[in-house]
Amino acid sequence: MTKRSMTVDDPLEDFAHREITLEGKTKIVHVAGAGPAVIVMTEMPGISPHVARFSRWVRDAGFTVYMPSLFGRDGAVPGAEEGAAIFQRVCVSAEFRAFAANASSPVTQWLRALAKFAHGECGGPGVGAIGMCFTGNFALSMMLEPAMLAPVLSQPSLPLNEPGGIEIAPEEIAAVRQRLEREDLTVLAYRFEGDRICKAERFAAYAEALGDRFVGRVLPDSAANTEVAPFFAKHVAYPHSVVTAHLIDEAGQPTIAARDEILSFFARRLRPEA
Repeated sequence: MTKRSMTVDDPLEDFAHREITLEGKTKIVHVAGAGPAVIVMTEMPGISPHVARFSRWVRDAGFTVYMPSLFGRDGAVPGAEEGAAIFQRVCVSAEFRAFAANASSPVTQWLRALAKFAHGECGGPGVGAIGMCFTGNFALSMMLEPAMLAPVLSQPSLPLNEPGGIEIAPEEIAAVRQRLEREDLTVLAYRFEGDRICKAERFAAYAEALGDRFVGRVLPDSAANTEVAPFFAKHVAYPHSVVTAHLIDEAGQPTIAARDEILSFFARRLRPEA
């Protein structure tokens, strides 16, 4: 993959920009690659160059990436003021439940439909998905779609006001656990030790709800990149984004090891023949 600057807007010119209508709602989805489908859900405040870079890594590992536009300006470097305005709008959006534990955001219904749609287009055993930050828990809710086989939760941050809460309805988390056990599946999750949004209490809540089907990884704060975009410098001034803004793109780094583990997880579930 050609190395790109993370400090200028990404034109996303190597993705097909598709309008996909599901559940009566149309969203732009950026699609690239070949092979089984993996849905990459952006962190706040939108599809930044770092999020696009992660999607390209997934694409180059042998998958078809579906990257839905859920909020923000696609490809933009996260600015401090613009990012804060996007965050405020999303927090009051009917599609998201930023402050409600024990309830799933309505947008997850559309994302489950996207998983089914992508599986129909790409084939293979099933679909993978990763959520980040604001969307971090969504891959877990998407396990209610039978096509979903490989869920990854990166610094799941909702609900914002309850560190030990999880953003999924009790009957849904029970159904997900039953499926994980029945089909011998696992959930991968990542956070930095000193993250002030995704704290240890949240991982403990997931572990209680899912048992040993929940595999949580905690990275040391020293592993986080400190050269970040203005939005993160002002509003997220601590280690948070494991595979995007706070990833250090150098061999031997813990964040690169996390990225490689995620790609291997997708490969085991979605390309077992490889």
